Amino acid sequence: MEFIAHRTYRGPVRGVILDWAGTTMDYGCYAPAVVFVEVFRRHGVDITMEEARRPMGAHKKVHLGELSLIPAVAKLWQEVHGRPCSDDDIEAMFREFVPLQIDSLAEYADLIPGTLETIEKFRRRGVKIGSTTGYTGEMMALLQAEAGKRGYVPDATVCATDVPAGRPEPWMCLRNAEYLRIYPMEAMVKIGDTVPDIEEGLNAGMWTVGLVRTGNELGLHEAEIESLAPEDLEGRLARARNRMEQAGAHYVVDGIGNCDPIIDDINARLARGERP
Repeated sequence: MEFIAHRTYRGPVRGVILDWAGTTMDYGCYAPAVVFVEVFRRHGVDITMEEARRPMGAHKKVHLGELSLIPAVAKLWQEVHGRPCSDDDIEAMFREFVPLQIDSLAEYADLIPGTLETIEKFRRRGVKIGSTTGYTGEMMALLQAEAGKRGYVPDATVCATDVPAGRPEPWMCLRNAEYLRIYPMEAMVKIGDTVPDIEEGLNAGMWTVGLVRTGNELGLHEAEIESLAPEDLEGRLARARNRMEQAGAHYVVDGIGNCDPIIDDINARLARGERP
């Protein structure tokens, strides 16, 4: 008879990795969306906020490229410019995007309700706080300063520009694990408000939590949400939950304020020998 030894991690969650816009700050994930709309407008192409949000979570240059491939956007670009959107066009738009985004970040830097309280609960558990983002390092320097003024300072932050490729590839999560000195990856949880956030966490071998009310999936300010009829809001939230679940999220909740109890459930699953 032949036997193969198998190691199973049965310890607790040791780290969480959080997204930024729509997860910990910028309720509704507006800062990047409005700038994508403006950049295309400057090139004579009007895109909708819904279109602007579709690739959210990716590196911002990648996001611009994916927007140009949306059939309706590609058709408008062809009509305006007489040719398809090229790599040079994407580069030009990205050069315009960066200063516009930097100029607008502080306007959308307020923390999402429940962020500081949840971070404190994580820390009391001994859980370290990492973060990933589709923003560039230059953008994050400003955003981290604004977050610090509001009391939020994660233990590690990795930008898409710090690694070979951003979401959905796992490298930002893995770099966080390195900085935080946490392993194995099943001891970590990725929390975010976009499908690429979930894919990033899954590709890194982590537990994943999708947020549907405060971020890009719903894409509304608190005041806008309060103005919706209850049945309309529930329908939108149900569609957002379905997208997160279809992406493979282990858990789906409204916002970061609902995340602390999930750690208890994951700890119980880890103790039973389960893995993400």
